[in-house]
Amino acid sequence: MTASTITTQPPEAGPSYRAARFTDVLHSEWTKARTVRSTMWTLIVAAFLGIGLGALISALSAHHYASSGGRAAHPLWDPTSISAGGFGIAQLAIGVLGVLLITSEYSTGAIAGTLAAVPRRERLLGAKAVVVFALVYVFIEVVIFAAFFIGQALISGHAPTASIGDPGVLRALLGAGLYGAGIGLLGLAFGTILRSAAGAISVLVALLFVLPGILAALPASVEHTVEKFWPTEAGSQIGAVVRTAHTLSPWAGLGVFVLFVGIVSAGALVMLKRRDG
Repeated sequence: MTASTITTQPPEAGPSYRAARFTDVLHSEWTKARTVRSTMWTLIVAAFLGIGLGALISALSAHHYASSGGRAAHPLWDPTSISAGGFGIAQLAIGVLGVLLITSEYSTGAIAGTLAAVPRRERLLGAKAVVVFALVYVFIEVVIFAAFFIGQALISGHAPTASIGDPGVLRALLGAGLYGAGIGLLGLAFGTILRSAAGAISVLVALLFVLPGILAALPASVEHTVEKFWPTEAGSQIGAVVRTAHTLSPWAGLGVFVLFVGIVSAGALVMLKRRDG
């Protein structure tokens, strides 16, 4: 009997697993953001409110200025802030954009694949944050400059106007983008924490409109102190040229707002790691 020799060859080595690099995750998140229908619609709503409502506020305010005593009756007249008046409402649409860019994945179940592809949660959330920040900042700068020039044209002839070269105007216009991007990041953070679009949007509404409104019912001394350091109220000062009473300076206010955004975002990362780690 002849013994047969069985030779075995080692299996072919498969492709080695390579963890997704930050640039890979960033490209993926950017692709998601620009292909999701909700991104387009929220930006359209924000543009409509920012430019359209800003133009309406500018026209009405200018006519009121001319018919109610001029500078003597309006010592804090700020044409830059007036032309950007539509952003008081548009900021909610920006926050909703941040919310939907994370909660849409939870609602469809796509988050499971995303988390499997990117085990490092800080890399995933960081990439989403970069996309939200860049997208919102560029978008708001385009809209805010359009609203500014349209608003000043409507104000002209009825009330004092502002120009880019005036002290504080360019800072206000560029700063508005930073504040808006921060609102988008808050939406992303609240969406990550709550995993629910309705819940996160409710928190944004309370933060932006409900709670500041409740402050008006407090005693004046308490109201002024709390309002001064309320994150969104403080942050919005970066977009003002004329400083009003009981407010922080533009950069100090932005600092308070950035600190708040950082704390909420850190909480979102902790929740993402613990719950979906």
